[in-house]
Amino acid sequence: MNPILSFLLRSFVAVPVTVLTWLITYFPLDQTFWPATGIAITAGILIHFILAIVMNTSFLKKHQISRKEYRYIRKNLMEAKRKINRLNKNLFTIRDISSVKQRLDLLRITKKIHKMTTKEPKRFYQAEQFYFSHLDSIVELTEKYSFLSSQPKKNMEMGQSLIETRHTLNELTKVLEEDLYKVISDDIDTLNFEIDVAKHTLNKQKDAKFPEENRWLK
Repeated sequence: MNPILSFLLRSFVAVPVTVLTWLITYFPLDQTFWPATGIAITAGILIHFILAIVMNTSFLKKHQISRKEYRYIRKNLMEAKRKINRLNKNLFTIRDISSVKQRLDLLRITKKIHKMTTKEPKRFYQAEQFYFSHLDSIVELTEKYSFLSSQPKKNMEMGQSLIETRHTLNELTKVLEEDLYKVISDDIDTLNFEIDVAKHTLNKQKDAKFPEENRWLK
């Protein structure tokens, strides 16, 4: 779950509990202001903490991963986020108009993979090549590209390097597309299975509705 959304949901419950606890402690239980306030704040923090554990446990159970796995995945996702931010900065400092579409495709695919694996951590294992190899290559190449393209004067060697770098980035875009396909491959298999089941069901219904017609057609 999104950390900000999770915090807001916990606060949505904890704040009313804090207020209600203060009212009960201050009036019916006849506590003075500061003790009542201390008890209320403690109750709110406790509720916030319990909800965090419950929500986290539910999230891990839903995605069928352990806490240890999630810590490992989350660490790598946070590191990847920093790399994607560097990539974003690099891509938008490149002045080459002819490569705009290529750069946008690169950024779109990397963000898509990261977003999907953040939302569903178990997909991380299908995108390990992206996180441990391809993303690093793209960041390094775009930094090189950005540096060379920002030079006011370019000789023949620099021009050739830019062409080669652009070509390599184009190849890496195709590799990223394959990475994205791996991440969603299970969804594609599931969809194909559901389509086959639906077709089979429709054919059975058709056979049951028009038995004589289907017998002659066969």
